[in-house]
Formats: sequence, C-alpha cells, structure tokens
Amino acid sequence: MPKNNIILPPKTIGIIGGGQLGRMMAIAARHMGYKIAVLDPTPNCPTAQVADEQIVAAYDDMQAIEKLTAISDVVTYEFENVDLHAAEYIEEQGKLPQGAFALEVTQNREKEKQLMNEAGLPVPAFSIVKSGEECRRVLQNTAYPAVIKTCRGGYDGKGQIKLASKNDEAAAIAFAEKNRHCIIEQWVPFDKEISVVFTRSLTGGLEFFPIAENTHKDHILYETAVPALISKQVEAKAIQAAAILAEKMQIVGTFAIEMFVKGEAIYLNEMAPRPHNSGHYTIEACNISQFGQHIRAICGLPLTPIKLLQPATMVNILGEDMEHALNRMPILKNASVHLYGKDEAKQKRKMGHVTFTSETKEEVSKLVSAYEEAK
Repeated sequence: MPKNNIILPPKTIGIIGGGQLGRMMAIAARHMGYKIAVLDPTPNCPTAQVADEQIVAAYDDMQAIEKLTAISDVVTYEFENVDLHAAEYIEEQGKLPQGAFALEVTQNREKEKQLMNEAGLPVPAFSIVKSGEECRRVLQNTAYPAVIKTCRGGYDGKGQIKLASKNDEAAAIAFAEKNRHCIIEQWVPFDKEISVVFTRSLTGGLEFFPIAENTHKDHILYETAVPALISKQVEAKAIQAAAILAEKMQIVGTFAIEMFVKGEAIYLNEMAPRPHNSGHYTIEACNISQFGQHIRAICGLPLTPIKLLQPATMVNILGEDMEHALNRMPILKNASVHLYGKDEAKQKRKMGHVTFTSETKEEVSKLVSAYEEAK
C-alpha cells in the first residue's frame, strides 16, 4: 500500500474475521463514517451485526478473499491465523497495509521467538522439537518447571502443557509426538504480566497506550488494570523492546506484546498483530481506543497522541458470567458493559467485557471487588 494512499470515509474497510475484535474495529470505523465488509464463515457473526455486508465463507476460500478485496478499499484482520496465501494476495493488490510478514511471524512461535532473539530482546530460554524423541533429548538438559507449546495455533491456554517436574516428561513426549512442531520454554517465575499495546502508522509514527497489568484465571485473561504498578525502569524497558520490534517488523496498525516482569527484568512472551483483549480498557479510559487508532493507521491518517483519562480495570465476561453481568447492569454506575452479540453463552467463551473507571486505582479496585463479591 503506497505511503500516500489515504482512505477516507465513506470508503469500505474489509475485515477478515467476524468476532468481537472485528466488531469493535467496525464500530470505531462506523463512528468515523466508513462502510464495513466482513468475511466470516458464521452467518450474523458479531462483526456482521454492525457491518454493511458479510461474505459467508471459509477464511481460505480464495474466491471469497478476492471478492472481499474487490469490494474493499483497504483490508485488515482481527486474528493472526489468516491464510498466508490469502494475505499475500491482498498485499499484492495494495490493500493490506499491515502486510503478510507480521502474520507469518505471529502464526509460528518458533519464528516469533527467533525474531525476538535476533533483535536482542529478552526471552525465556527455548528449544524447538519436532518429535517425541527430540523432546526426550531436550528435556534431559531442561530445568524444571518448563512449558511445552505447539508452534502453531493454541490460545487461552490451549495447545500447551506446564511441566512441573521430571514426572511430566512422558506427557511432554506424547504431546510432542502428537503435535510434532513444538517449543519447550523455560518457565519464568514472574511477579506480574503486562501488555504493551501500541499503534504504528504507515509513515512509522508510534503511539503507546498506557501499559496494562493482566490477571489470568484458568489460562484465560480475566482482568486488565491501568496504569500498571511497575517502576519507571520497567516501563522504559518494555516500551523500548516494543519499539525495536515495531521497527524490525515494520508494523502498521495496533499491535500487542505480552511480557513477564520479574523484579526489574522483563521477558517477552507472545505478540498479536492486531488489537488485543488487554487493550479493551482504552475505549473508556483513553482519549482514543486501540480500535480507533488502528483504523486511523490502516487508512493512512495521522495517529492521535494518547492520554489516559482515568484509571480503569477491564473484566472479561465469560459464558458463565453472563447472568451476573446482566443482573448487575441496572445498578452499575461507573462501569461500561460491552456485549459481543454471540448467540450462545458457553463456558469459558468470551461473551463481553465490563470496564470500571474512577478517579483513583483504589476506587476502581473497590468497584471491581463489589462486582465480584456479588456473584
């Protein structure tokens, strides 16, 4: 996409993937006056509910990809497992400013970790194994605890096993034998996990959202709080690491990197070439959301300088939390409830989120505690 190719409303933005991230992108774009086309195999998916047109087809259906590209002036995606052949085709048409490279890297944990290593960034020690026998050999020289993950796919704790001791060796070998291409990483006994969410423009400008602190339950992100309780030194290290990756990968759009903090040290974990669950707080807590900034970037508009308007905590609403969230809505004052329009509230399925805001972090914590205690 040429650097001077500015896409103005009411032109059409195509989105690959129709989940909640696509929905919130579409809402931000519609506020600005853009039209939306979405490609997703599920009819009336969350993004389709706020789009002008839906192409109901598989993500690797090249006829559907060609149609989406033809009717869109620019194309983006809401998840990283986009078919690479499709991404390369859209890039060749000059309509994928994010490019295919960021997808290629983030789809593959081996490539992701190698690129971080090449950039001289701190990552946990890791080894790549492609069979049960290779896994057995690597584990002979691995300090426990460790974790084995598939190199492709897997999210919210799926596609990985924590290895607490040598007793878990047989399970790891079986996992490697089944999945073949795996990564074994040293387990980092971290103090906290943070997310660095930023946006990079077509011309290389960078804007960082306030660093957020994450809490997980059952391997799924549960809460994200801002500002994160970290030192200025850790904040500077995290932003510098993200800036190095942004430049090395020539990122365009909103991008997220999860990092572990241990004392004053940071370790980069995983990255997402798109808006991220841990950036949802930006809708209420900042002067521009991660989604609005993303739309500005891919359309060639200048990025908005970011300000944190007030402390906030975002709490995910999973399937089992839906009834509670709805029951609390009539009495929640300092909270914004977002529901994603999914048809069925399944266990552990992300159905929405609620963001609590107030003048101080202490006040926000009290609001979150009251919400939790009422369950």
